[in-house]
Amino acid sequence: MKEDRVYLIHIRDCLKRIQSYTTGGKTAFEEQTIIQDAVLRNLEVMCESIKKLPPKWKASEPEILWDKIAGFRNRLAHEYLGIDLEVVWDVVENYLPPLERAIEAIAERFWDSPSN
Repeated sequence: MKEDRVYLIHIRDCLKRIQSYTTGGKTAFEEQTIIQDAVLRNLEVMCESIKKLPPKWKASEPEILWDKIAGFRNRLAHEYLGIDLEVVWDVVENYLPPLERAIEAIAERFWDSPSN
C-alpha cells in the first residue's frame, strides 16, 4: 500500500539524518545537546514508523528485533528524563547499520510489489 511506502521513506530519512548528525563521533554526541536532541527525535520518529510497517514486511527480516524497536520508541517518548545516552549511542553504532540493511532489503522486496 502507498502509505506503507511512506513509512519506509520516513525510516530511510531518519537513518540518513542520524548518520549525518553523528559523524563527529561519540564525544561530539555526548557533549552537544543539540546533536542529542536531533538524534533522539529522529530515533523516535523512525521507531514510530517502524511500528506501522506491515507485519509481512517485518517478517521478511527476522534478524531484526522489531518488538524491541517499538519498546525503545516508548522509552524515548515517555522516559525522556531518564534516557541513557550510552544506550542511545550503542543503538546508533551497533543496531542502526543492520536495521538500515534490513530496511533497504524490504524496500527492494516490496516497494513495487502489487500485492502490498
